[in-house]
Amino acid sequence: MNIRRVPFDHPDAVKLNDEVQAEYDVRYGDGGDATHLDPSDFAPPNGQYLIAYDENDVPVASGGWRSQDANDEGNLDGDAELKRMFVIEQVRGRGLARRILAALEEDARAAGRTRMVLETGTKQPEAVALYTSSGYEPCAKFGYYRFHEESLCYAKALRTP
Repeated sequence: MNIRRVPFDHPDAVKLNDEVQAEYDVRYGDGGDATHLDPSDFAPPNGQYLIAYDENDVPVASGGWRSQDANDEGNLDGDAELKRMFVIEQVRGRGLARRILAALEEDARAAGRTRMVLETGTKQPEAVALYTSSGYEPCAKFGYYRFHEESLCYAKALRTP
């Protein structure tokens, strides 16, 4: 697999984002994630968006991070928020999400972010397993879904104090 940095509004990113939104709708019945995302959120040095391509140059996985600082949605100064982690069904179980996650953590750390945070949901047990096995721990809820019962929030220090 070849992992490349792309803009969030790149056609392959849009395609994978549409697929993850459809999956969220199937799991939660709510039309997908309503969190507002702007392509500029993922522009370096304040973020990054990655896509993994298979040997035929087909986009098969994605993920990104965006800078967040203290705000009225519960973020803290130095946060890097993980967004749109997704692997298409046909290639799940091959470690792609773990590879993208590690690359995103490394980039956020290099950008001076101190904590990676993410929001997932109770109907995404695979995501919870990935994050907890990668050192993420439950944290105070933040973001658009912070008041929803099905929302689960996790954090991992990117630097030791």
